[in-house]
Amino acid sequence: MRGAFRFGPTLEVLWAFLKLGLSSFGGPVAHIGYFREEFVVRRRWLEDSAYADLVALCQFLPGPATSQVGFSIGLIRAGYLGGLAAWMGFTLPSAAALVLFAKATSAPGGPTGMGLLHGLKLVAVAIVAQAVWGMARTLCPDRQRASIAGIAALIVLLSGSSIAQIAAILLGGIAGFWLCRTSASAPTGTIAVPVSRRAGLVSLGIFSILLIGPLLLSGAALPPGVTLFDAFYRSGALVFGGGHVVLPLLRNAFVTPGWVSDDAFVAGYGAAQAIPGPLFTFAAYLGAVVALSPHGLKGAALGLTGIFLPGMLILIATLPFWQTLRTRADAQASMRGINAAVVGLLASALYHPVWSSSVKTLSDFAVALVGFILLTVWRAPPLLVVIAVTLAGVAVTQIARQ
Repeated sequence: MRGAFRFGPTLEVLWAFLKLGLSSFGGPVAHIGYFREEFVVRRRWLEDSAYADLVALCQFLPGPATSQVGFSIGLIRAGYLGGLAAWMGFTLPSAAALVLFAKATSAPGGPTGMGLLHGLKLVAVAIVAQAVWGMARTLCPDRQRASIAGIAALIVLLSGSSIAQIAAILLGGIAGFWLCRTSASAPTGTIAVPVSRRAGLVSLGIFSILLIGPLLLSGAALPPGVTLFDAFYRSGALVFGGGHVVLPLLRNAFVTPGWVSDDAFVAGYGAAQAIPGPLFTFAAYLGAVVALSPHGLKGAALGLTGIFLPGMLILIATLPFWQTLRTRADAQASMRGINAAVVGLLASALYHPVWSSSVKTLSDFAVALVGFILLTVWRAPPLLVVIAVTLAGVAVTQIARQ
């Protein structure tokens, strides 16, 4: 683990990622482009091939892929402290903005406040529809994977439980193992990071204990803070395929037990599209508004830690073994099936709660459709779409009240 803790470049890493955390609009795909321009082209911290390899690894693993890529770059540059600095710089600006939004909308009175929330919910319809459309084209290009996605969506919609979501992901991996081998191919490239195999195994152990431990103690009376942390941690540990896929997992964890209302959940998700940085900072909003204790700033901090921690632990656990694992055709095939299944999970979330709680009239549908077309056809900046659709939602609400 020599070089794992290097203090010299840590502040440099923090400053570089803080600037990106304040300016990286556009979602995960855009973030990958920002990172490449900053750290491969401009700063030359790593080669293009190594960067491509990091992106491939983080797409393979559960968790927030772009945040994992950023953590890896910080890890390569300045060891574990550099990884932590990269995560803090990229994450905290958007988390702070969402906590402020949570406080500002805790009691949205009057038609304008209700119109604002309704507009943000329509934003979520357009954003999630765009994510389903883009992910389906990329991850479900053939009959096998399209069928896996469709079956996964039906499993979740007909059941609606967290067990069904986990089952859909597992069944997707099994189906991919058998059906997607012909399209599986091993990528090339290498990753050199200051993580030993021993550190990787320790990280895997911590990841497993935090994931399985609360399930084994489910009959015991756990403190509310532990219950809240577990809800965030479990959601972060089961996310494959990008930030939007966390939506159905978080909804099941927070809306189903009544900790957060459907309206507040969807409105917060819409607001998360208007800020730079990773989409997983939506957890800060949920932690701030959740009915369970702790909430507010403590809940936001607990949410951020819980949802990001599993992805970072599994990343550290995998890095020393990645070169061997990624060349296995069966692992690649299973991941293709899992990725197809998560498209189905996201499609089910598009229907419920995003569509079912937002689109009530023809005017609502028209606003959401315009937002979707602006995003997918005109490729308008997401921030502008959020502003336009939110204002349209306010107008629709005002007209409906007259």
